[in-house]
Amino acid sequence: MYKRIYTVFIVIFAFGSIMSLFAQTKDDSNSEKRRKFDYFFYEAMNAKTANKYDAVYDYLKYCMAIDSTNANVLYELGNYFNTLDNKNKALDYYRKATSYDGSNFYYNMAYASICLELKQYSDAIEQFEKLVEANPDNTELYLYLSESYRLDGDLNNAIVALDKLEQIVGLNEKISLQKYQLYTSMNQEKKAFAEIQKYIEKYPNQLKYQILLGDLYLQAGKTNEAFMVYSKAKSIDPDDPYLITSMAEYYEQTKNKAAAEQELRIALVSPKMDIDTKLSILAQYIGTLQRTQKDTQTANALFDTLMVQHPQEPKLNLMYGNLLLLQNKKDEARFEYQLFAEANPTNPVGWEQMLSTAFPDSIDLTIKICKDAISYLPDQPQFYFYQGAAEFLKEEYKEALSTLLKGVTYVDENNNALLSNFYGQIGDLYHQLGQSDSAFVTYDKALTYDPNNLGVLNNYSYYLSLIKKDLDKAERMSSITVKAEPANPTYLDTYGWVLFEQGAYTISKIYIENAIKYSEEKKEEIGSEVLEHYGDVLFKTGETDKALEYWIKAKQKGDSKSSTLDKKIETKTYISE
Repeated sequence: MYKRIYTVFIVIFAFGSIMSLFAQTKDDSNSEKRRKFDYFFYEAMNAKTANKYDAVYDYLKYCMAIDSTNANVLYELGNYFNTLDNKNKALDYYRKATSYDGSNFYYNMAYASICLELKQYSDAIEQFEKLVEANPDNTELYLYLSESYRLDGDLNNAIVALDKLEQIVGLNEKISLQKYQLYTSMNQEKKAFAEIQKYIEKYPNQLKYQILLGDLYLQAGKTNEAFMVYSKAKSIDPDDPYLITSMAEYYEQTKNKAAAEQELRIALVSPKMDIDTKLSILAQYIGTLQRTQKDTQTANALFDTLMVQHPQEPKLNLMYGNLLLLQNKKDEARFEYQLFAEANPTNPVGWEQMLSTAFPDSIDLTIKICKDAISYLPDQPQFYFYQGAAEFLKEEYKEALSTLLKGVTYVDENNNALLSNFYGQIGDLYHQLGQSDSAFVTYDKALTYDPNNLGVLNNYSYYLSLIKKDLDKAERMSSITVKAEPANPTYLDTYGWVLFEQGAYTISKIYIENAIKYSEEKKEEIGSEVLEHYGDVLFKTGETDKALEYWIKAKQKGDSKSSTLDKKIETKTYISE
């Protein structure tokens, strides 16, 4: 009897021990999984901070393998794909994140926002409605909800959302202007203008609301109503600069040009107004003239008025110069810019604007402007770049190379576009100086900063073709340029010539023919080099008489540097360089 009891006890004890062991193993396993999960997620966030997105994805996938229902991981995967601009995958992960944790604000916000971005307006509305209900004090959500309704075409509910927001924050200009636009879209003009009128009633002495109402009437073509509002505002403060601009616009719209100019002239001679305000008025007026495609010459007389009043004001010279440049009066504009630059020699704007009036029309003047600018601003790379470009055009290659090599040292290391252009120009100079190896190394450097620099790709591929080197690489680079600008004669000729050197004569002919065709359409001069290339490809495709015709045309240009052109004409045969 006792033995049986003992045996049973032993069995029970042993079974209990085994179960305890299983439980411990399971707990250890879960603990190990949790430890690995936490490690991988922590590393994913570190990689995210370091912008190592490939590593982010790898770590998050490890997390997913451990727990595919973790909302935080799903949310971060959504962020990852959103960063890569893979919006549909991001949407899918955000949706899953909200399905596992529907109360998290950030998950829901991300999901709602991407629904809005992908024009899934009904889903966006549903999400923003939930967010508003859960976060009634978050004012930003009402704006998102209103915008979702607007984009979905439900303007009434868009207004309802803004009304709710207005109950929380009180009277707000942005809200009222948005409601004005919505009511206008619904052709409910009375309600639209009432939105602005309530500000005038609450703040009767604040001109900005009366001016705003007048401007909105003017935009709607209600000139009589606009004039009544402006007149009321003028009785409060006739010197308000915004009112003056609005009145000038009113007179422009009602075809009373003289009254518009008079309005502005009164403001500009007013001793109550500082020069910055006057310049602001003029800038707005010029903007209006441009927007309405009216003659900007009207503003010149107003500048003359200001010049008499403020003869020593450089900012006035700068703005007047901009207006004159807009009118293509480059010499007059340059004079105004020079006055500004002399008064503010360490401000690069004056020198840069002077350059815009000189390059590339006047090479010597460009060099002088750059040298003057560098004497005051020795660390500004743009002036070295233009000086180098001008010296290049003068065929002063050594001087240009020296200038550019100095200037590139001042370029911000993050300004990839400018670095690429500098090294591209330096590469061109090495080529001109007969240093082909240095040119190609420098072109490669330029392309590390901007792989799609079309000018560099074109020149690099063309110079490779001239020495019949790396023609496959040349073809790849040149093909990028013609895809980017399929009507560019220079790029077409280069690509055609690379194909010629590869022996693809029929295709080559198509591209060089197009180069000539687009040059003629654009009324651009066709260079002797292009004409000679066309003659060469014609010869290779069996059109020998026509080939001779184009070789002669190339010769007649008088600027050919070809060493074989004369022999081609003499022998009526293609001769390789």
